Amino acid sequence: MKRLGLFFIVLCLGLCPSLGFSLNNQSDISKIVNSFKVQNEAPGKMVRVGIGNQNFSNYLWEKTSIYATSEFEIYNDKTYINTFDANNPVDIYMVGKIFVIKDSEGNDIAKVSGPIIFKTDYGYLGIKNLKRAGKDALYRGQIKLVCPKEGYFNIVNLLGVEEYLKGVVPNEMPVHFGLEALKAQAVAARNYVLSPRIKSSPNYDVVDSVASQVYFGANTEKELSNQAVEETKGIVAIYDWNLILALYSSTAGGYTESYENAFSEPQTRVFPAKPKPYLTGVPDYEDFGILNDEESAAKFYKSKPKSFDNKSSYYRWERKWTQEELQNEVQNHIAAQSAAGFVHPAVQRGEIIGLIKGLKVLERGLSGKIMKLEIQTETQNYVVEKELVIRRLFTVDGKALPSANFVIEQEFDEEDNLKNIKIYGGGYGHGVGLSQYGAGYMATHLHKTYDEILKHYYQGISLSTEPFILNKYSNNSVSQIFYSKDGTATLVADNRYKFDYVDLIINGVYEAIKLNKKERYNRIDLSQYLQNGLNKITFKYPSYTGNTGNLKMYIELAGKDE
Repeated sequence: MKRLGLFFIVLCLGLCPSLGFSLNNQSDISKIVNSFKVQNEAPGKMVRVGIGNQNFSNYLWEKTSIYATSEFEIYNDKTYINTFDANNPVDIYMVGKIFVIKDSEGNDIAKVSGPIIFKTDYGYLGIKNLKRAGKDALYRGQIKLVCPKEGYFNIVNLLGVEEYLKGVVPNEMPVHFGLEALKAQAVAARNYVLSPRIKSSPNYDVVDSVASQVYFGANTEKELSNQAVEETKGIVAIYDWNLILALYSSTAGGYTESYENAFSEPQTRVFPAKPKPYLTGVPDYEDFGILNDEESAAKFYKSKPKSFDNKSSYYRWERKWTQEELQNEVQNHIAAQSAAGFVHPAVQRGEIIGLIKGLKVLERGLSGKIMKLEIQTETQNYVVEKELVIRRLFTVDGKALPSANFVIEQEFDEEDNLKNIKIYGGGYGHGVGLSQYGAGYMATHLHKTYDEILKHYYQGISLSTEPFILNKYSNNSVSQIFYSKDGTATLVADNRYKFDYVDLIINGVYEAIKLNKKERYNRIDLSQYLQNGLNKITFKYPSYTGNTGNLKMYIELAGKDE
């Protein structure tokens, strides 16, 4: 018996003096249940996505045409302007800071300061002549036009996080990687969009390109990837009560790298960065060993051992240059990369470096990723740090190296002058966190579940709802919707302030959940109250208590592996 009726639960609670209160009549019951109807009942969190031009080079628009696949409305912020039929585009351009809106026949509709809101109840909104993945760009939710400066506006897609993810997951990962891999991608993408970040614009939270996550909208959604989003609804990866930085890349090459060995501190640019314990480099198989010396790195990247990334075309790759080609590539890019602060000594624009005599790896990470590389010239040696800088410095046909996981072979003439360089590499991207090709292999060949995949790539994590704090005054009610495949989950509560219980409504049924005052962290099995699939829990700050402290909680779907 998984669920007890509301009357029976409340009756039992009324007879239970250990909870410190009693319910004497139906009025008391109504007060408890009605008290949940307060704040945070909105259908999920929203995200503002900046929509770029065709090649994502610009997020400032001078003009556009908006339409919808069904009847749609236009508002000047909250003031209604007009209603239009399906597939009847409306043209918009700027005069100074004023939006000029015209119908498809060129008739003036309005001239307003904005922002302009486009809404449709039954279809999708579209941007005329904009393509995504070869299809017309169509979007769920609303489209908002906001003017950041005279003559220009941003196009912002405002929609729920779960709807946004449906336009991300199939564009970040091929659907043939399988449902469980897509679920892992959905959780990682959800973490990304929910995590705090420095925004490139006050008008949007993320953009629709690789600068954030690839978001191509509703016209690129796939049935299987939508299922992956729905079957992980509300689930994030956390470590020590915080959302993790769920980094991912295409191909790790058989071995992921520790965060600090690939990234610098965002604010200070200090390299290496501070470690993140859940982003520690891991091999696909334990017998790979650590690859932080030249011999082990060469053995690994000059071969193709069985790994989770074998299916990727970037699992192993080679590049080569003559001395002259290498000289030109480095000279053309070193000043721009030096401007980021990771070339020592710094090279100014227009400064000529000496003739390159050779390259020397100074430091590698666990996966063999180059962290520091010395460029030896006839006049001076330059130390280059950080994987992305190294990749962008050593280009081929204008393209950065796929990764910094490579070993170098150098050929010299009889006078010890550098003739040719060849490198053997593996992987595509920074190689930290989830490997998308690796996740696909784990799902389709090893039959791993999405939580097993995520726990391989992110160590010590729990899969849960987003942690939150109940506060008597400012945040006394929170609702969460989450998916539980088998109807099991655990309430995790930080009971620092020694509460007796917490009020919940679980799938419409009131429950008063007893807490242990003697233990700081409570873990309470909620499985008897849950159902397979979607569940909704509303948490209410305890009503019958004089306590004024905070109550921190989350719902755990899969705990960390000990």
